[in-house]
Parts: sequence; structure tokens; C-alpha cells
Amino acid sequence: MMGKSQTMLPRYRQVKKYILSQIRDGKLKADDRVPSEAELVKSMGVSRMTANRALRELTEEGYLVGVPGIGRFIADHLARGHLLEIRNIASEIEERGSVHRAELLRLDEVPATIKTGHWLEVEPGSPIFHSSILHWENDQPLQLENRYVNPRFAPTYLAVDFQQQTPHEYLTAIAPLAEAEHQVQAAMPNPDTQALLKMAAGEPCLVLFRRTWAKGMAASAAHLYHPSSRYVLGERFSANPAQHTT
Repeated sequence: MMGKSQTMLPRYRQVKKYILSQIRDGKLKADDRVPSEAELVKSMGVSRMTANRALRELTEEGYLVGVPGIGRFIADHLARGHLLEIRNIASEIEERGSVHRAELLRLDEVPATIKTGHWLEVEPGSPIFHSSILHWENDQPLQLENRYVNPRFAPTYLAVDFQQQTPHEYLTAIAPLAEAEHQVQAAMPNPDTQALLKMAAGEPCLVLFRRTWAKGMAASAAHLYHPSSRYVLGERFSANPAQHTT
């Protein structure tokens, strides 16, 4: 049965959170079999489609491995050696038992500048998509996401409701990540960023620049701004992550 803290999440996320909590608490270990779709339907009261989506996403994210005709098993994370993990900010927040909320600030088509064109490998002046989203953890803003997206990769990006689905979730549903670039630096926020993130005067931001490639093209480029007093990089990255995603 699912508790009250989980009922605010979409049903497939409730299933994912349950399985991840079993892994985190050591109740499910590497090579253990996870409940089947039918077992999840019976024990958690979800639809088979919901159970399938949860198990499929956990497999795509590298937490599970499937054995045809037998079932899904907990992956051996020690077998992977990625240096960085790219995670969905909503999942991070919800896995801590907090409530995620997204505030859409901007979503439109803009002409590529020399800089954004370079990031997305398109000619300056070409139409690209731009979104700006403020992510909240409970009653505090945690991340300002300023993202540019290649329309060739995600032609329906402007039609997505990003208050219900994060760009991360939408982009990874299109295609898995093939390559990523990360740059991390501390920087002083401009007045607008400082106000949006409710930062104290003189507090620096932790800025993560992330560029991703998929389907043979540059997919997106994003600057993610975090208050340094509320965001610890070591809690978001692991030496043995499950799987890279966009």
C-alpha cells in the first residue's frame, strides 16, 4: 500500500519510488528479482500500463536489467563506471520525500545567437526553442533551469506542459542520451536570478552547464542555477550512477 506522501506523485512514479526505496534500504540487492508487472498490479493497486512504465523506465535508467522470459533484476551498479549521472530534478526532490513544483517562466521560439547556435550546432539566426523554469522543493526555489533545445530533435517541445512534466522527462522519452558535456562553476547571480531563487545578498550560485547529444545531433543546452547554500553537488552525482539521461 502507498502512504499519503506518495499519493501526490503520478502513479508510475509512486511505483518507481517504492522500488528505489527498497534498493536504498537494502531490501533489494544486486541480482535480486523485482516484482513483476502482475505482482505490482496486485500489491500496489496500479494498472498494468503503469507498472510496465515504471519497470521500463527503471530499466532504461540502469537500475534494473531484464532477462527475457524470466523477469527483471536489480542491476549491479559496481559494473558501471560513468563519472557523472544526469538526473531528473523532480525525481531527486521526490526521492527525498519532498514535493516538487515547476513554475514556467518562459517557453518560446527564438533565433539562435552565435553562442546558442554553437551549443546546438545550428547556424546563427536559425529558430531554436527556449524554456526557463523555476523548480521548487516544498516552499523553496532550488533550481533555475534555462534551456535551449534543437527543434530537429524535439519538434513538439513548445506544446509540452512543463508544469506537469520536466524537460528532462520529455527529452529522455524521445531518445536516450548518446553523449554529454558538463561544466560546473561558482558565479554571482544577476539580480533577476537572485530574486527568483530567493538568495541572500552576496551568495554565489552553483551553475551547471549541460549540453547533450542524441539521435546524431546536439539535442539541448542548459544552464542550471542553484543557491550554493541549498544545493550540494555531491548529492546529485555518483561515481557509480545508474545511467546517463538527457
